[in-house]
Amino acid sequence: MSSRRDFLKGTTAAGIGLGLGGLSMVGCAKDAGEVAEGGPPRPLRILILGGTSFLGPAEVEYALSRGHTVTLFNRGQTNPELFPDVEKLVGDRAVPDYEALVGREWDAVIDNSANVALWVQQAAEVLKDAVGRYLFVSSISAYSDMNTPGMDENGPVFTQEDYDEVIASEADFGAAFGPNKAQAERDTREAFGDRGLVVRPGLIVGPRDRSHRFGYWPVRIDRGGEVLCPGDGNSRAQIVDVRDLGQFLVHLVEQEASGTYTATGPDYPMTMRQMLDGVREGVGSDATLTWVDADFLREHDLQAWMEMPVYQFPGDGDGLLSVNVDKAIAAGLTFRPLTETARDTLAWFKSLPEDQQTMRTGIDPEKEANVLEAWHARNA
Repeated sequence: MSSRRDFLKGTTAAGIGLGLGGLSMVGCAKDAGEVAEGGPPRPLRILILGGTSFLGPAEVEYALSRGHTVTLFNRGQTNPELFPDVEKLVGDRAVPDYEALVGREWDAVIDNSANVALWVQQAAEVLKDAVGRYLFVSSISAYSDMNTPGMDENGPVFTQEDYDEVIASEADFGAAFGPNKAQAERDTREAFGDRGLVVRPGLIVGPRDRSHRFGYWPVRIDRGGEVLCPGDGNSRAQIVDVRDLGQFLVHLVEQEASGTYTATGPDYPMTMRQMLDGVREGVGSDATLTWVDADFLREHDLQAWMEMPVYQFPGDGDGLLSVNVDKAIAAGLTFRPLTETARDTLAWFKSLPEDQQTMRTGIDPEKEANVLEAWHARNA
């Protein structure tokens, strides 16, 4: 499990629990009809657990544009200035403190913030008879098989025994993340039955993502020059724009959907080369992309994922970058152009105060130059 643990350490430590600034979203939301034809069946009362970090604002903005009434439940510490006209209830799931939810009713709940299965169990105790539908935002990290391409919603996930093991061993957050998500999925179904809904996003990207798990590429390619790119360009890459995912989640509760959906994109088999060419086009750069094979990257101690975002070495977790999303697409998941995501991500990054324009992922510029020099020397 060591390679999976290292992979999850990188992905989760960079992207979980981060404040995402108080800036309004860059770019405009799609027209409602691009996700679902016509208006929603009826105005809904939607409770969002979380709501002010990264995915939450995308959901809130879209839900409000559809005429729904939104309530946020969180600690009131992350971007509290967002959505001044939206009802905000204060509580702390880690305590746990759900008192603000007692005696209230909603048509639907979207649970963004539960990375610990126990939080879903506790929320269900309060909300089971008070909500029409409970949507738990899980993760493709719930899959126990990292290497098989094309897995769909029926792929193997971490078991109850896996969850019990990581809890008993007090495993680090990276190792415990997937088992917790899988257990929370089971808890959602047990508590809510057909009213329970599970969505497993892949890598969520776009404006507000301070983990920079995709944002490194627009920023680096915009800087120009020669850019070190991983592999031969033919490995698979999957991402989903946070705004597309937020709209899909709201769409599912509007449609009173149930079941499990794997939600990432795009809607075609995208390679790393296609992704980075799209980023270069989106940011309008004349950078040169130099592809360096995996063995050479390993020889020079260059790490996948955190130094080379959206990339995994072959056979080392790359199956999670080629999952099957046909079911989500059939249910209404749509994708804006990659060029738009790249452009808006870069614009958001440049809008940050200068002291916040630092990358949490990506290769150090000096190391990049040294590896490229060695690569050209070998091939001279």
